[in-house]
Amino acid sequence: MNSQPNRPRPEAPYVMPVGIPSPEELENLTPRALLKRLHLSARKGFSQSFLTDSYVVKEILEAADLQQDDQVLEVGPGLGVLTRGLLKRVARVVAVEFDPILAQLLPRLVATTDRLELHHADFLDFDLTSAFPKPYKVVANLPYHITSPAIRKLLTADTKPRLMVVMVQKEVADRIAAKPGETSLLSIMVQLYSRVSAVVQVQATAFYPAPKVDSTVLKMELYDRPPVDIDDPEAMLKIVAAGFSRRRKQLHNSLAEGLWFPPGGVMELLQSAGIDPARRAQTLTLEEWAELYRCYQRLKGVWQLEETQ
Repeated sequence: MNSQPNRPRPEAPYVMPVGIPSPEELENLTPRALLKRLHLSARKGFSQSFLTDSYVVKEILEAADLQQDDQVLEVGPGLGVLTRGLLKRVARVVAVEFDPILAQLLPRLVATTDRLELHHADFLDFDLTSAFPKPYKVVANLPYHITSPAIRKLLTADTKPRLMVVMVQKEVADRIAAKPGETSLLSIMVQLYSRVSAVVQVQATAFYPAPKVDSTVLKMELYDRPPVDIDDPEAMLKIVAAGFSRRRKQLHNSLAEGLWFPPGGVMELLQSAGIDPARRAQTLTLEEWAELYRCYQRLKGVWQLEETQ
């Protein structure tokens, strides 16, 4: 939530103040006091709110089950509240910060930089494969306005994380953990790739400045294999995306608008999968989506063959 932007206007270069607090002093400074020492304020254009609750920091770090040889990605490190804790526990921290001022300051706000690899970049454009040729963990307060695309990027990357512990808006966390009847493309995607659990609820007052919403820390343990029998998760998600393309419509209408079918093909697919055409996408279970995918892959080959005859 710390630092990804809506592109701000150009501004005067930041002049780093004399007497930046030492890492020891930083342990006792609130974000509000630190910003004052740095002659800064939270930037609305970057959606910045900084975590102030040390209990929540502890819960995040413990949930990540950090080991000395771990490599960790942090998105939006901000003032380094989590970064300092990570650097005490793991071999390497790759921090991606969009705010040029905070990217400039962060190395001065941590006790050690030999295990910190800082990138001033937009995370959505960041090359994960180059940064992490091997599996890694993600520990981050995700910038709220890129939460969904950031999670999708991580879950579908060529080199995926093994574990993600991320702070997200409570409403988004509820959507991610939704059961059939209230599911969305986001929840199906996350549950296809990972086992999701809530770590801790976080009140808005745990941040400075306080946002207008509460938050939830989620733990996502990525599967080695999907929990359903499919051969291509991304291809299955195309079926899911088509189903949710017209959320308020019945499934036979939304699927028809998002995928290729011959005349009568949608009804044939739903009948083959044993799914009532009048149902809506949010009512389907993960296994029912998997069955739709398997049936579509089988029938598509038959339909394409018939088209050529």
